[in-house]
Parts: sequence; C-alpha cells; structure tokens
Amino acid sequence: MQPTEPEIERLRERARFVRLETIRLIEIAKVGHYSSVFSAAEIFAALYYDVMRLSDDPKWPDRDRFLMGKGHAAVGLFPILADKGWLAKDVLDGYTRLGNPLGDHPDMRKVPGVDFSSGSIGHALSNGIGMALGGRMQGRDFTTFVMLGDGEMQEGQVWEAAISAAHYGLNRLVAIVDRNGYQLDGKVDDVMGIEPLDEKWRSFGWEVHVVDGHDIASLTALLRRVRADEMRNKPCCIIARTVKGKGVSYMETEPGWHLGYLAPADAERAREEILSRVI
Repeated sequence: MQPTEPEIERLRERARFVRLETIRLIEIAKVGHYSSVFSAAEIFAALYYDVMRLSDDPKWPDRDRFLMGKGHAAVGLFPILADKGWLAKDVLDGYTRLGNPLGDHPDMRKVPGVDFSSGSIGHALSNGIGMALGGRMQGRDFTTFVMLGDGEMQEGQVWEAAISAAHYGLNRLVAIVDRNGYQLDGKVDDVMGIEPLDEKWRSFGWEVHVVDGHDIASLTALLRRVRADEMRNKPCCIIARTVKGKGVSYMETEPGWHLGYLAPADAERAREEILSRVI
C-alpha cells in the first residue's frame, strides 16, 4: 500500500500544479481562496491522481464520488477536472467571468465531474450519505469521499449526518476533515472548540484515522488502505492535520489569506516559493 518514490514525486508535482493553477485562476478573478486550497492540495492530488477509481467519462456510474463541504476551495479542483479531460482546458481561462460555468463554488449542473453544488457549509456529508445509500441500493461498489473543513465541524447538520452514516453502516463512505486550524473569523478553536475531534467521530460510530495531510506518502498509503478495505462495517473519517496556506510561507502565518488577491509581483514570488519547496 505504500507508494513508491516515483509515485510520491508525481503526486508532489500534482500538488504543486494545484497550487500554481490556483494562483493563475485567482489572477483572472482578482480575488479568491488561496490558503484554503493550499491546505488541501496534497489531499486533492492523492485522491484524483492515485486513490479514486475514475475513468475518462465523468458520467461513468461506477466511478468514485467526491463532495466538498469547503466549496470555496473549488478553484483548486477545477484544474484537476480539466487535466482529467472532463472539462475543456480553455474554460479555465474564463474562470468566474460572465457566462463561464466556473464560479467561486462548484455547480454540479454546469461542471462535469462535480458531484455536489456546495456553498452553504454543512450540507456535503448529508448528500454524500445519500450517494452512498444509492450506490448500495443499486449494487454498486463506488466509494464516496467527502472533504470537510474543520470550521464546518461547528455545524449541527454534520453531526446529524454522522449519526445517520454510522446507523446505516456506510462502509463505502469516507469523510476527510481538512484540519488546518482556521476559518473565516480566525482560529477554529477560538471561535468554537471542536476537540477532541477524533474521539467525537469515534463516539458517533466511525472508524477514525489521523494523518499529516501534507505527508503525501503517509496520506496516500492511508487513503489506499481505507479505499481497499472490504471488511470495514462502518464509515471512515480521516482527520488530515494541515497548515492553511501551505506552500507559501507568509500565507502559513497570516489567516487573512483565507480570501485575498496577490499583486503580479507577489504572485510571481509565490510561484517561485512553491516550485522551490519540497513539501
């Protein structure tokens, strides 16, 4: 289950690709969510370039599903969908422009490969449960992955969904919490404490794992193991310990980059740092 060195380097390169494309697309929009994407870049790379079962056709009924509670990180997902051939690459060049299907949040009615139109925080896990139940009823074995923000843990609907998923024994459902420590209004645990997060998910009937969300080897190995486990009889939650803004040093220490814009010279310096650092 442990990825090889060439696989690790390929996934690191794809995580860099996510960060660089995020900068490029936000330059078009003139405002966007850099740091929320950067904390999740390795998660995106591991899922879409290694772990998830996909095909050239986003409408393939047996492909794995992916939903984002933290829909504001969609700017990091769109380049992957284009790279997979599900979305014309030139569509990226009109990101957020009038008439373009790509907005600040993903729209499943407009963007091939988007499984859930997220925007209001807290709904994704409930929808993921519906997909997992639907797959079971249809006799399909796809896995449904749901990425949640840690600030999202303050939403009551998340915990209602968690109870429901455990009740139905949804063993093909995997929640990934991007535990980067910050939300729009500051530190998550200053706004409303959520720890001990692992114990809470376990008490709701989930299998729980904690991993460094930027250690691409450990993250990928864990996701592979979880995806392949046919003996599990409960849903699984992975708490990925991450750094908001990872990859650009000043974003890692300034929560204000949850939403912002890099001037051209600053954007170039950010690109240089992303390309020079080994995460």
